[in-house]
Amino acid sequence: MLMTKEKQPAIRTLRGWAISVLSEAGAIRECEEHGWMQDRADPHARDRAFQIARTDPPAGVSSQVAAIAIAEVLDSIGDTCPECPSADYWG
Repeated sequence: MLMTKEKQPAIRTLRGWAISVLSEAGAIRECEEHGWMQDRADPHARDRAFQIARTDPPAGVSSQVAAIAIAEVLDSIGDTCPECPSADYWG
C-alpha cells in the first residue's frame, strides 16, 4: 500500500513562515477561544525557533532575514489574549 505524507500548506509570506516556526517550536500558541497568538515566554522554544531560522530558512531568504522575521513576530504579540478576561481585572 502506498503511504503518503500529509502535505503542509504553502506559506506565502515570511511572517506566515515565522508564525509557523514559532508555533511548531512551542514559542507561541493560539488562544483556543479567540484565535489570538500568545507568546509562551519559553526561552528554550524561542531558541529552537531562532535555530530553525538560522539553519533552515525559507527558499530565497537569508538566515539573518529569517531570524529578523522571527524576532518581529515575537515583538508583535503579547503573552495574553486581548479578548479574554484578565485575571487581575479590577472590575
